[in-house]
Amino acid sequence: MTGGWLSLRKLRSLGIKLLGTDIYVSKDCRIYNPANVTLHNNVRIDDFTILSARGPIEIFNYVHIASHCLLSSATRINCHNFSAIASGSKLFGSSDDYGGDFLTNPTIPKEFVNVKSGDIILQDHVLLGSNTIVLPGITFGEGTSVGAMSLISRNTEPWGVYAGVPGKRIKERKQGCLALATNLQESLR
Repeated sequence: MTGGWLSLRKLRSLGIKLLGTDIYVSKDCRIYNPANVTLHNNVRIDDFTILSARGPIEIFNYVHIASHCLLSSATRINCHNFSAIASGSKLFGSSDDYGGDFLTNPTIPKEFVNVKSGDIILQDHVLLGSNTIVLPGITFGEGTSVGAMSLISRNTEPWGVYAGVPGKRIKERKQGCLALATNLQESLR
């Protein structure tokens, strides 16, 4: 994997906190406020992804963020171990009030808008399918899997499969990945 990735030296020079190795960030990824970004071990962020880190974004171990994703943090976004975000997904740490009682967009002074902000937390083994939309203030329980083109507007419970607009739990998710993750970690010792 060479040629299309930013070097660790370049990532450090941007101010990104690197707490691990085997970090692959595409040269075509855009990172705003890189000093608010922390990357751990075995992280891959693909082409045309945007990390807009007004608040901290922390990517833990064995995390993949596919192409054309947006992580926009007004407060905090954490992607914990073995989580993955599929192509085209958008995580919004803040959102305007579209009800009509306020003005919207970032050009408007704060006293005329009503922006909702909140942390977005992906616990271990969370998978977000392609083109998932995540609204502010969402915590994904461990092992949550989200189907493609879903809208997540509420917290999820552990080890469920969610899908739809709005996302609803449709079935239980198997937990065989836990043993595999343990085997992987033990093989590296």
